[in-house]
Amino acid sequence: MVVKSELEKLGLHYISVELGEAEILETISPEQLSLFDEGLKKSGLELMDDKKSMLIEKIKNSIIELVHYSDEQLKINLSDYLSEKLNFDYTYIANLFSEVQGTTIEKFFIAHKIERAKELLVYDELNLTEIADKLHYSSVAHLSNQFKKTTGLTPSHFKKLKHKRRIGLEDM
Repeated sequence: MVVKSELEKLGLHYISVELGEAEILETISPEQLSLFDEGLKKSGLELMDDKKSMLIEKIKNSIIELVHYSDEQLKINLSDYLSEKLNFDYTYIANLFSEVQGTTIEKFFIAHKIERAKELLVYDELNLTEIADKLHYSSVAHLSNQFKKTTGLTPSHFKKLKHKRRIGLEDM
């Protein structure tokens, strides 16, 4: 909504505005670009015009959407999914992501799956078997091992710790 509002203030027409991307009908002047950037910054947003940074954000958003907002299980590997969704060779995006983020796509994916598991444990609506199924783990043991490796705690021990809270998505 902020992006749409800022574009409208500048009299610019857009085709689409999605998370991390806006398609504008007109050619934007350097002055408009500067005003747009200033308007976004006032709302805590940042204009990215670097293609590599935009690709990194698309990778992150694709993984976050997949883990946190979709219950659909991937029918293909994560690498194939990202490659098809972003129209880039997986080796290229994996190397770029690792270089810029200092971690692999796989570790980023696992970190988000574990954060989602923590969230579901805190909500206390599903048991561990149901959480493992929801997050598409092959077994409860696989989820538990990955959870312990990532957090240092078993899922049941984590659940008992009421003071231990999740990390916000923006802090990951």
